This record gives sequence, C-alpha cells and structure tokens, in this order.
Amino acid sequence: MRDRLTPLLWRTGLALALVCGIGVLPWLARTDPALTVLRARSAERTPTPEVLADIRAQLGLDAGPLRLLGRWAGGLWRGDAGRSWLSGAEVTPAVLHALGVSLLLMAVALVAAAGTAALVCARTLYRQGRRGRAGGGSAVLAALPEFLTASVLATVVGVQLGWLPALGWYGPRWTVLPALALGLPAGAVLGRLLDDLLPGALAEPWAVAAAARGLPRRRIARHAVHRCLPGLLPNLGLFVVGLTGGSVAVEQIFDIPGLGRTTLQAALAQDLPVLQAGTLVLVLLAAATAGAARLATRLLTGPALRDGALPTLHRPAPPARGVQPLLHGAVLLAVVALGLPRDPLAVDTAERLRPPSWAHPFGTDALGRDLLARVAHGAFDTLLLASAIGAAALVAGLVLGALPRLSGPLADTVNAVPPVLGALLVTAVAGSGPATPALAVSAVAWAPLAAHTSALLRQERAAPHVTAARGLGAGRRHLLRRALLPAVVPPVTRHALLRLPGTALALASLAFLGLGAQPPSPEWGLLLAENQPYAERAPWAVLAPAAVLALLGALAVSAAGGVGRPGRRRTRPPERKPSVRRESAVAE
Repeated sequence: MRDRLTPLLWRTGLALALVCGIGVLPWLARTDPALTVLRARSAERTPTPEVLADIRAQLGLDAGPLRLLGRWAGGLWRGDAGRSWLSGAEVTPAVLHALGVSLLLMAVALVAAAGTAALVCARTLYRQGRRGRAGGGSAVLAALPEFLTASVLATVVGVQLGWLPALGWYGPRWTVLPALALGLPAGAVLGRLLDDLLPGALAEPWAVAAAARGLPRRRIARHAVHRCLPGLLPNLGLFVVGLTGGSVAVEQIFDIPGLGRTTLQAALAQDLPVLQAGTLVLVLLAAATAGAARLATRLLTGPALRDGALPTLHRPAPPARGVQPLLHGAVLLAVVALGLPRDPLAVDTAERLRPPSWAHPFGTDALGRDLLARVAHGAFDTLLLASAIGAAALVAGLVLGALPRLSGPLADTVNAVPPVLGALLVTAVAGSGPATPALAVSAVAWAPLAAHTSALLRQERAAPHVTAARGLGAGRRHLLRRALLPAVVPPVTRHALLRLPGTALALASLAFLGLGAQPPSPEWGLLLAENQPYAERAPWAVLAPAAVLALLGALAVSAAGGVGRPGRRRTRPPERKPSVRRESAVAE
C-alpha cells in the first residue's frame, strides 16, 4: 500500500507545484498581466493608466496571485475552470473541445507512427534478428523537423497537388497531413528503439526452437514484438502525451484548434485560466497514460517479471564495424570546412534567393546571404549545444532512471509541459538570454532516457543470472557494476545518440516559435524558421539546413550501431586431436 501511495502523493505534489507556478508566472517574470492582456485584445489601443486599471478591476488582479489561484482552484470541484481573460468565455468547454481535437489527431498520428515503426523493423524481423548495417532512412525521418514536414506536406500535397485539405479542421480528411507530420518522426524513433531490442528477443531459446520446428516467420516475428513491447511502452506513453500537447508548430501551420495551439496562445497572452486548465489536463493525461503503460507492461510480462524468470534482451556482442559513421562525419566536416571561410552575415540584396551555383553551392536566402556560410557557422552553435544537452540528458537519465519512484512521476509531469510553456517558465525563473532555450530543452530531454532506463532495469533485475547472483550473496554494488549497468548503458546510450538530432530540433522548434536564437544568428533552427516562408519559391533555402539535420541524424544512428555491450568475443575453441587410446576404442 505504501509503495503505491508514495508515487501518487509525489505525482500530486508535482502537478500542484506546476499549476501554482503557472498561476504566478506573470509575477515571476515581473511583467504586468494587464498590459499583456491589453496587447492580446487590441494591439492598437494605447495602454493608459486608466485602461490598465480598468482591466485589473475586470480580472481582479489587485487581489494578488495567490488569491486568484485559490479562486480558480475552488471552482475546479464544480467543473468550473473560470473564464478566459481575453474572450470572457468559459474555459472548461473550450479546453475540452481542444483536448478532443488533439486526442483525435494523436490517435491518427499513432497509426502513422506504428506504420513507420513497422517499416523500420521490417528488415530485422524478416532476417530473424540478423541485422545488417543501420539504415539511414529512419535517421532522416527522425531528423526532419515536424514544422518543416508539415510545411512541405501543406504546400505540396495540400496546395499544389490538391490531394488533401491543408488548412482547418472539419472532418477526417483534414487529419491526414498533420498526422503524417507528427507520426513519421515519432515512428522513426520508436522503430529504432524496437529494432534495438528485437535481435535479443529473436536469439532467445523459444525463438530458436520455433524456427527449428519450421514455424512461420510471421508468427515468430509477432511473438518477438510482443516480447519487446514492455521495454518500449514507457517511451510510447511519453510520445502519446508529447503528440497531444507538444504539437504546437504543426497545429499552427495547419490551423488546428488543438490543445497545443490553445496552450501556446494562452501562454503568450498570459491568459492564466486557460493556461492552467490546459496544463492540468495534460498532467492528468500523462498520469493516466503512465498508469496504462505500467498495467500493459505487467500484463505482457506476466509472472516472469515477478518471479525473476525473464531472460535478458541484451547479450555481450562485439561493436558493429562499418564505414557509415566515418562517411557521414566526413561529409558533415566537409560542409563545415567549405563554409567557414565565407562570411555568414554579408548581405547582398541583388543576390537574394539565388539557386545553388558555383559561387553559392547552397544558394542564398532572402537577404542574399550565402547559405553554405550560414550552415557552416551555425554548426558550432547547433552541434556543440545539442551534444552538451544530450550528454547531460544521458547522465541524468541513467541516474534518475535507477530511481523509478522519484523519476517516474517527475518524467511524466515534465513531459506534459509543452515546449513553449517550458521556455516561458525557464525565462520567468532564469531570465531571458541566449541560454534560455538550452535550459528549457535540458529540463525535458532527460525524461525519455530515464523512462527507458527504468524499463530496462526492471526487466534486467528479473533475469535469471541476476537472481542467481543475488542468491549467491552478491551485493547491490556488485550487481549494479557487473550485471545491470553493462546491460542498460549501451542501449540507453544508443537511444541518446538517436535523440541527438531531436535535441537540435527542439531548439529549432523554439526558434520557429520565436523563443530561441534571434537574428542574425546562423543557428540551424533559426535558418529553417527564417526561410520557411520562401519554401515554395526557393526550396533550397529550407532544404540546406534540413539536409544537414538529416545528415546529423544519419551520423547519430550509424554511430549508435557501434555502441555495444562490453563482453568477451566468442571465439571457437581449438580443435583437439583424438588420443591414441580413444582412436583404438573407436576402432574396436
């Protein structure tokens, strides 16, 4: 009973702290909420003291943040989340409608993600675990920014070809393009995580025996996926919440009245009742999803997890060797080396939006600046910052993942915060500056790695060799150093490398929403945001930074294939010549 009550109290305290922090957000940021509300209502109206005093009286701001927060919380018991500070409409119906839209979009996006993950794992399942070289197709999909994919789909498929509607939300046909924009990158990441576990499942005795008896490959593949799902479900739960509240840019592009867009507008306008209600709904969704993931894990593993009879999926194997990481790294270094001698800030309006040529291999942007120079100079900011955030997230994920009672509720709560809201909270606490986007991304980047670590540790502790070592008197430190960490660190490290382009994309998303790097910085996310309006007229302006992001993803995936569990290589024992006595016995 105590084991169940402690995470519940911890989760409730985190949710209350998050909602209370949002309730005092304007006062933490030292901004006048009356002025922000006035600008959101009417940007042309002059903010005179009389007008601001009238808004304060209407909203009751003179009562202070704590009284306003208590008044808002008191209405929740009656299902009343207050009224919007901007429109004056009731908050509860608007938030529930936005939640329904986001849940429908999330469900269709999960279908697209499942199809993408199946394509990523198809080769491993067909070869029954004998994987070849890590493919770059999934890396390219995982490295594509959601807002860039959404822009391309809306422009090409929706506007130019006219196959599907590109704007609005009026029926099932309007869900296809935004669901693809969300589902393709998510499916690529989930597929790589599943593909990392499948060889271990297909090497277990049941799979070998099934193949020897001639069972169909399809049946063996289905059971192998079933065997690997418990290690994947925690991250799938995080994706569900992220697709519901974190799809801000996609909802903005396709004009979808979802919860992410509603939360974004409320955060920028400091419409606290809407912002608090939207965040509370996301936190409750995260708690429900985490509970469902834990229940599904228990049902899938059965009594084997409790009885310590679950074989390990991570076996000692020599690291994979290949030239793909060297090739991808060489191409990336060549791009940087060719662009560094050029001036990334030189403006030449006579050369604006020029296509690629010998003078400008990547073309020019809307101000005539050389895109090769801007991509090369932005590589240092993007790659160094993303690498530092990824390394910090890996360490934090491994440490916190070993403490599931602490990290589980914390990861669910952190993952429920939309990126824009996280950036605003970090800005309110730490102040605005160039480090604000990095802090905002670092605050949430560790959550999927901690969930992955907890899931793998839970299964690894149930492995028979760990149970046997514990029965022989091995202590916690010995088990952690000799059995648990060698099995968990390599797959989580591969996961961190796989998310390296995603970290760069998170920074790019903040830049796309105006909360990241500011002009004239050549940061890759800002390059995508600046050139996205010219995607139809000058596609090379968007393809250049997108291509290097895809190259970074391919480099991360191919490099992750070389991270293996430490262990001795299996060598064939030397053949023994039969002795004379044995030969004579055989002859007799």
